Amino acid sequence: MIKPLRKAVLPVAGLGTRFLPATKAMPKEMLTVVDMPLIQYAVDEARAAGIEQFCMVTGRGKTALIDHFDIAFELEATLAERNKGEALQLLRSEAMPPGSISTVRQQVPLGLGHAIWCARTFIGDDPFAILLPDDLVLSKTPCMKQLADVYHETGGNVVAVTQVPREQTNRYGILKIGETHGNRVEVTGLVEKPAPADAPSDLSIIGRYVLLPEVITYLSQMERGAGNEVQLTDAMAKMIGHAPFHGLKFEGKRFDCGDKIGFLEAQIAFALARPEMADAVRGFLKNYVNA
Repeated sequence: MIKPLRKAVLPVAGLGTRFLPATKAMPKEMLTVVDMPLIQYAVDEARAAGIEQFCMVTGRGKTALIDHFDIAFELEATLAERNKGEALQLLRSEAMPPGSISTVRQQVPLGLGHAIWCARTFIGDDPFAILLPDDLVLSKTPCMKQLADVYHETGGNVVAVTQVPREQTNRYGILKIGETHGNRVEVTGLVEKPAPADAPSDLSIIGRYVLLPEVITYLSQMERGAGNEVQLTDAMAKMIGHAPFHGLKFEGKRFDCGDKIGFLEAQIAFALARPEMADAVRGFLKNYVNA
């Protein structure tokens, strides 16, 4: 029997040093794309996949992430008093049910695998999703919904993958692949940040995963990998052969919002996807692309 997918872990303990000074006093996950912070995009995407429980793996100075999903009584009262019904409804539509968000602290920066291990009590014996808010996906069907559909069909591990230039494989977790069925590939191996000459393919994992809880067993061994960190990729590799494992070439475009150029591109792409903004954005862009 395939267990329902109801839990998601969001690793948000990073310092966001590439966006200093903007992130000196504000979590990088609160940076906005158009009018919503990155953390809100991630949570909304997960909720569209049927996920109901969230665990944020945080660090010092990250309380704004929790406050964002709290009820702001004073703000709501002021909006109601001023007859700002549309803004009030927007706030209330994004409200989270009581008890749906929990947090754990990652006190030391030992990598993504260590961050997921920190959420082990929350995960328990259930399958769970992982969403990295730095990775933003613009798609017709929410990316996590696409992964959840594959999980519910196969009952196994699923990762979102995209092609990367061969010379950039040393930046990513790369798949070794078996049989291909449409946009789904069988994962037969995983390598963290291989040199281009050693990369088994050009398919890279992005920040969207659906994993079985057995991964915690391997993470608990605290083996250090690339960068002397506990790598999630290494733990996932040990699960291959024990349960179905697939990579999904998802529909949509991924933006690396941990990078300034990727973040700026996301601003434009998401603004152009908004019918009420698209014409105005195209209009002002002409003032710069022809300069």
